[in-house]
Amino acid sequence: MTSADWIILVAVFACLLASFFFSGSETALTACSKATMIRLAKDGERRAAVVARLLESRERLLGALLLGNNLVNIAASAMATGLLLAWFGDVGVIYATALMTVLVVVFCEILPKTAAIDAPDRVALKVARPLAVLVALLAPVLAGVNVLVRRLLALAGVRIGESEPILSAHDELRGAVDLLHREGSVEKQDRDMIGGLLELRDLTVADVMIHRTEVIAVDVGLPPEEAINEVLAAPVTRVPLWRDKPENIVGILHAKDLLHALQKIGGDAAKIDLMEVARPAWFVPEIRPVSEQIKAFRRRRTPLALVVDEYGEFMGLVTLEDILEEIVGDITDEHDVELPGVRPLPDGSVNVDGAVPIRDLNRAMDWHLPDEEATTIAGLVIHDAMSIPEVGQSFTFHGFRFRILRREKNRITALRVTPVERKAARAK
Repeated sequence: MTSADWIILVAVFACLLASFFFSGSETALTACSKATMIRLAKDGERRAAVVARLLESRERLLGALLLGNNLVNIAASAMATGLLLAWFGDVGVIYATALMTVLVVVFCEILPKTAAIDAPDRVALKVARPLAVLVALLAPVLAGVNVLVRRLLALAGVRIGESEPILSAHDELRGAVDLLHREGSVEKQDRDMIGGLLELRDLTVADVMIHRTEVIAVDVGLPPEEAINEVLAAPVTRVPLWRDKPENIVGILHAKDLLHALQKIGGDAAKIDLMEVARPAWFVPEIRPVSEQIKAFRRRRTPLALVVDEYGEFMGLVTLEDILEEIVGDITDEHDVELPGVRPLPDGSVNVDGAVPIRDLNRAMDWHLPDEEATTIAGLVIHDAMSIPEVGQSFTFHGFRFRILRREKNRITALRVTPVERKAARAK
């Protein structure tokens, strides 16, 4: 071989190395996490700041990568074809085509892209500065290419930047958290907390309130001693007071205020007037977003509010603790009464109290029962069955079988829920 042949071989090798670099860089920069780069940049990583700037102008970045990659691939193929033509004559074209196809596809495409996709963030940091220089050098050429591309796309009816994303930012973030959980990077508890926080914007007070049938309240018309005993026996510190009927709430009695009042009168319960000790009731509409209710709690400096419907009828109560539990899960203390609302069985089914919220059941069992049309599991069955089922009836909805175990008047108090897919898998 002559010295010229050696120069051509070195040039072909250099072009293939450049193609390796461009292919790996393209994959790394398109697959890397922009959020990760922004976070690293805030922590002082200068290369991450370069990557973030490159990602902000994706058109120029991709243009530079494609232009450079195609340029070196074409140059390498042309030089290799000329060299093999000189060595083998006309058949050298076939040799050059076969050889360059293998080299370009395997060593300049599949190999670097596979390596880059395995650790895109790390590779992106390594190639950031050379690519920034390349983009700056090719800026005039890329500007012209982008103008041409936009005009061609406009002729085809495609307007760059006008398409709407399929998912909102919150839904995209929720999907990312679910993906990380499936991959094992995020634990279930952390996934549930992040998911609960993201879902707050979609919830109303009605979704998290304690229904009036579950509210602990005291009749203000009872003898003072009896009413005080009920208040002190309650597992809560704030107790609604009602008069004439349970739906007519006339005030909120705080246990601490009651103890102060008893101390002032020497502990004589018969002399106390509960309405003088009670605080005014605060009513909020059931359609208020949970995010707004949190702000209202902060303004009012009270963690409890009574919920009413559009007709002003008492529906239940909501507390700051109820909202926090949507994020962190159940919060219990030494005075809480724990109810066996969810009881898993060995066969994979679950016995559930009818009043258990769907969201709590989904969180506990990692299920995905819909909660748009009903709040409790009993409400979901009634909504989908479009009737009040009898004891013993079974229904199959949403991939689960629901069997009614107990019913009191028009209320479903207990049912058994069995995942249909799991049951079918065991049968096989």
